[in-house]
Amino acid sequence: MFMLRSKDAQLVAPRHDHPSRPPHAKTGELNKASPASHKRSTISGERDHPAQSAAPSPRRPKIGIALGAGAARGWSHIGVLLELGEHGIHPDVVAGTSIGAVVGGCYAGSKLDTVELFARGLTKKRVVSMMDVSFSGVGILGGGRLRDRLDQAIAGRSFAELDKGFACVATEVGTGHEIWLTKGDASEAIRASYALPGIFEPVRINGRWLYDGALVNPVPVTVCRALGADIVIAVNLIGDNAFRGTVIDDRLSIEPALERLGVEAVQNSRTLASRLFGGVGGNIRRLFGRREDGAPGIASAMMDAFNTAQGRISRSRLAGDPPDVMINARLSKIGLFDFHRADELIDIGRDATRRAIPEIADYIALTPSTGDDVMARLTPFSE
Repeated sequence: MFMLRSKDAQLVAPRHDHPSRPPHAKTGELNKASPASHKRSTISGERDHPAQSAAPSPRRPKIGIALGAGAARGWSHIGVLLELGEHGIHPDVVAGTSIGAVVGGCYAGSKLDTVELFARGLTKKRVVSMMDVSFSGVGILGGGRLRDRLDQAIAGRSFAELDKGFACVATEVGTGHEIWLTKGDASEAIRASYALPGIFEPVRINGRWLYDGALVNPVPVTVCRALGADIVIAVNLIGDNAFRGTVIDDRLSIEPALERLGVEAVQNSRTLASRLFGGVGGNIRRLFGRREDGAPGIASAMMDAFNTAQGRISRSRLAGDPPDVMINARLSKIGLFDFHRADELIDIGRDATRRAIPEIADYIALTPSTGDDVMARLTPFSE
């Protein structure tokens, strides 16, 4: 597990932009080499043979993908990865934050089909049934049911046992430090990355309490650079360019499901007795539904505030270290709790990726390979 503060951004490998000179410019410079340099090259061997002097074929640049945070909108990451695969583009390293860590971890473990099947099978009723209300005092939801589903995909697998390079981002409680998780139990690290403060319970790893990484790095481009990616493709779920500078309306669309399931609003909900003894159904309605006067529940208010802050943070981070290719899915009409709309979200992810394929292909064709793995040069945490 690694921690990098903002000042450590200097370790990140520089971005590779489109070269401004023609592809054969480097060949021209070699042809202009001084006679002395040619003399040195001939002295090194008695006689040049065609097989020995032939230059090795260039290695394909290392592709990294940064999967951003965005709650239910993260199901669109599945569509992005599926569409890239159909065009023969298979990222070598994956970095994810929050829901991006969930999808990215399953992809790195060759379990993308498993998470896709799970997402497409979610209905409003199933989403509500997975809300295991916690009375621990540190989170509204215990997260046990989600943990069990995640364990089915990558249970017991460490980062080293995954099929692709993978890292996820979390935030340390108290200090606010950005934590890059790259070692140990992958499932536990992913749970830390999506542990939204106040909603899910924080996760303790190596003596440190961690929660959602979207508070510090919603779209982890810098992590992909550190993993040695020559080209970074970023998927931003929050920054809908058409609504930049505004707060996206996120109506809680599971409200009708709460009504159909009989989770009715508690009468006299402002009294102390009703708050204490309203039952689990009343508690779920109060937390995730709306009051009679239209005021949002606790969870809705927290998610809305978190969404607003995340949008500002992501724009700031992406301005400091922009990706080579940005995929902006048009998700303004999808709520953060719309986990039951996986079919629609996956199609949106596919469409957004399809529009970006020509740009990605250009970068692959023009970007040289460096293979500089900054992450390997970092010092891991110790107890």
